[in-house]
Amino acid sequence: MRNVGLYWFINDLRVHDNANLLKAASEVDDLLCIYCLDPQWLLPNRYGLATMSANRWRFLKESLLDLDKQLHQLGQHLLVCYEAPVKAISDLASEHKVSLIYRSRHTGYYENQQWLALRKYLPLVQFVEADSHSLYGLDQLPFALAKLPDTYTEFKNTVVQLTVDKPVPPADFLPSSPVLQMDWLRNFPDCLKLTSESEQEIVFHGGETTGLKQLTDYFATDCASHYKEQRNELEGWENSSKFSPWLANGNLSVRQIYFNLKNYEQKVGANESTFWLFFELLWREYFQWYAHRHGKHLFAFQGIKQQKPLTSFYPERYRKWCRGNTPYPLVNACMKQLNATGFMSNRGRQIVASCLVNELAVDWRYGAAYFEQQLLDYDVASNWGNWQYLAGVGTDPRGKRHFDLDKQIRQYDPEERFINKWQGLFQNLPLDSVNAADWPHVAE
Repeated sequence: MRNVGLYWFINDLRVHDNANLLKAASEVDDLLCIYCLDPQWLLPNRYGLATMSANRWRFLKESLLDLDKQLHQLGQHLLVCYEAPVKAISDLASEHKVSLIYRSRHTGYYENQQWLALRKYLPLVQFVEADSHSLYGLDQLPFALAKLPDTYTEFKNTVVQLTVDKPVPPADFLPSSPVLQMDWLRNFPDCLKLTSESEQEIVFHGGETTGLKQLTDYFATDCASHYKEQRNELEGWENSSKFSPWLANGNLSVRQIYFNLKNYEQKVGANESTFWLFFELLWREYFQWYAHRHGKHLFAFQGIKQQKPLTSFYPERYRKWCRGNTPYPLVNACMKQLNATGFMSNRGRQIVASCLVNELAVDWRYGAAYFEQQLLDYDVASNWGNWQYLAGVGTDPRGKRHFDLDKQIRQYDPEERFINKWQGLFQNLPLDSVNAADWPHVAE
């Protein structure tokens, strides 16, 4: 009897440094490689927003096309299922007598609930997880997950000397699929169309191929040696690594980035900037385990501190923030950049988040949800963890972060070139024309 496996791609859309895919190649006779496109993604979420913008749909489509291409080179193909994961995988497992199901460990609470449901519905199937979305594996951490340090600094000091496992090579081949190739593109959602402005601003293309090219191109320059002094610039391709969109989708492996950084340091030399790149990878790493540790509390209004922030329901303020039509030119420019490109600098993200929470007094979760919709590099752990941090309900011991918006202009856009490029200037109209009673309610 043939041993049939199923590989569930989620946030690991690549064949390089994919330990579970390599493991599957050695353990099964037949293999299903699937990606589930949940119909729920096409419906408004609890914040009344689309789950993904047109830009995010485009990037995902490109990533899946490239993954399918990489799988074809290994004798496989991608099966895209337009169903909820639990139903799609349960049906395939029953039909094809699947004995092993593989996936990368995921930080998302809902994705983990789906994994638990599958284990319940398929008790005779062996489930195999690997930590391919993080620098370290769960078994490498020098503390139990329940004892995750309360602050990033404590976490960094605890893990900074840990050994990062080398990326595993891609498989030379993959067992064939028991399901014929299907034209999954025909049913791919086309309900969200890019605006002409967004089409003009496309600089990120999804897929392992383009992600690896950016990795090579970046370390072929000396940008890593100047990263720390450039990282707060509001735009400019060379001012940050730009790895994050490919990293979020799993087109790039974080370990691959780490070892390319180490090779660069050996060839060119290490300095404060190259360490700062590693520092940023550790910041991301902290929030990966933070999401595992806190589960659904990642999305709670009071965060992990059980202390509700002093914000209210102001729908008009929120809409103006989303559209870039507030009394704050730098915030407007950043939001218009986000809406057009699907990307915003780290400095810009802190500025607009501070504005939403402090100047506009709006529930931080709506900002996090809007970032989820718009950001090409949306990662559930990094996004919601960082919003909690800034709103003062997360891991920051200093409490809520409040940025002086005029000072941010003087420091990062003194000649207002960024503001003018993205038309951040506003008409001097009242911020509110409706009262708070019109704000939609979200259940706690």
